[in-house]
Amino acid sequence: MKRRDLIKLIGGAAAAWPLAARGQRASAIKRVAILMGLAETDAEGQARNKALRERLQKLGWTENNNIELEYYWNVNSNKRGDESVAEVMNKRVDVIFTNSPAALAAAKKATRSMPIVFVQFTDPVEDGFVASVARPGGNITGFASSEHVMSTKWLDLLRELAPRTTRVGFIQNVEHPSWLRYNRIIQEVAPSFGFAAVPIGLRSVSEIEEGINNLSLLPGGALLILPDTFNTINRKSIIASARQQGLPAIYPLTIFAKEGGLMSYGGDLVDLFGQAASYVDRILRGDKAGELPIQQATKFDLVLNLRTAAALGLTIPSSLLARADEVIE
Repeated sequence: MKRRDLIKLIGGAAAAWPLAARGQRASAIKRVAILMGLAETDAEGQARNKALRERLQKLGWTENNNIELEYYWNVNSNKRGDESVAEVMNKRVDVIFTNSPAALAAAKKATRSMPIVFVQFTDPVEDGFVASVARPGGNITGFASSEHVMSTKWLDLLRELAPRTTRVGFIQNVEHPSWLRYNRIIQEVAPSFGFAAVPIGLRSVSEIEEGINNLSLLPGGALLILPDTFNTINRKSIIASARQQGLPAIYPLTIFAKEGGLMSYGGDLVDLFGQAASYVDRILRGDKAGELPIQQATKFDLVLNLRTAAALGLTIPSSLLARADEVIE
């Protein structure tokens, strides 16, 4: 080989090497689409995603290095779910991560191969998303925040804090997958607590105040706010209406009590988001979503708001105060 040909060969290989290296680096970066029901500006949504990102980093995934997180916010309606998932399907992502029922339903319809990890669903088996808790099958797995039997716990706490209650209005968006089952279960168990059950199914924000006002016209009313992205998004309106009408209320998430709700009891979703990062990690490293069992929340917090109790003329029993994880003075 002539000297100048050898130099050309070496020079060409040297020029090609950085391109190949960059190509290998790009292909090594994993992409996760995160579909959130809350708005990007919502403090609760930011807290959940901070827990997810921090846990992923501890597991060895660093943004702009070996993982790319693509966010889709306000995925809180069937239309928005279909639109967001359609956009995701046009990209090459390795995992879909969501806490939006609308997004999960749309993703299930759109793909049977792309791995999906969910957080904050009540009964993914009954809702038809997975085959079983132990072996979900297919391409979906995740972390459930509560079970429908939590209804009895909420009613029991409400009776303890507001013993004069004779009827309970329970609030949820009628499009939520759990609405019919919660409706049935609460109607069945409420009489055992001495309550008449009053379903308040909502379709729009404008119906919140009307539904709560109508309940306040009946004697002995109280509210049970069910787990639902719609309720979390509109929590300020719900809390304000309940307080304005003088209705005791129990909420499913800590954020409600911290923002003025009387009492909350439910799974710690910020903690659950952190836990769910472990499934994203395992799938990115080769595990199949359908072989990872559905996990249930194990950390539940009871939070009481003394200021709201005082405004409603309620005295919180010492037995309830002693069991509270947090008391807001």
